[in-house]
Amino acid sequence: MPDILFEVKNKIATITLNRPETRNAFSDEMLTGWAAALKESQARDDVAVVVLTGVGKAFCSGGDLSTMGKDETPNQFKEYLLTRVHPVARAVAALDKPYICAVNGAATGAGMDMTLYADIRFAAASARFAESYVKVGLAPGDGGAFLLPRLVGLTKALELLWTGDLFSAEEAERLGIVSKVLPDDQLMAHTYAFAERLASGPALAIRMTKKAVYDGLRSDLFQALESVSSAMGVLSFTHDHKEAVQAFMQKRPPKFEGR
Repeated sequence: MPDILFEVKNKIATITLNRPETRNAFSDEMLTGWAAALKESQARDDVAVVVLTGVGKAFCSGGDLSTMGKDETPNQFKEYLLTRVHPVARAVAALDKPYICAVNGAATGAGMDMTLYADIRFAAASARFAESYVKVGLAPGDGGAFLLPRLVGLTKALELLWTGDLFSAEEAERLGIVSKVLPDDQLMAHTYAFAERLASGPALAIRMTKKAVYDGLRSDLFQALESVSSAMGVLSFTHDHKEAVQAFMQKRPPKFEGR
């Protein structure tokens, strides 16, 4: 079986980590396929939403300690991160469609970092999280030091990064890392119901809203207002906006076409 699975159905692309025997630790095949699946999802007109999850009892344990760093120089290890691991992060950054992570089990080290790249995270009740790099004498190498403070604040992020402590899905929800905790057997049904809701919505408005939110994190208020005014100008001439207005006047649900 391949280390990563990819399928598209009903405008939803699903990327599934498929190395359960290693708790879905990274392999070269997995990382290459993951980045490629994200790029394909961005390019395909029949994909409106992307869902990420894992097979088995773990979501992802990050780097495979049985092979990571063996017989490598510092520069070779850096090159591994830059050319194998980080392309996934760069592909996420280029994805302007909703990216939802269904955390089905333990997400540790770079596995937790990879959940943080999602726009929204749902977690199974059995899921556990840890920025566990420090436990093996490493620093967060896949974006955790950048992403986590933006979710939980500086002080809490440093606590989690410095201790590497494992914490529950419920604590992750309290901290704002995950949006909702579900019973294990309801996680995927909830995730797909949410994804289907987005997939049936006005795709251009959803994508431009995502862009406005992330651009806003990198700009000031006046730049954000300037940017969103351009987006609103474009959206006001779309079929979906006109359809929504007409549906409102006719007291019926709108039928969005993503144009």
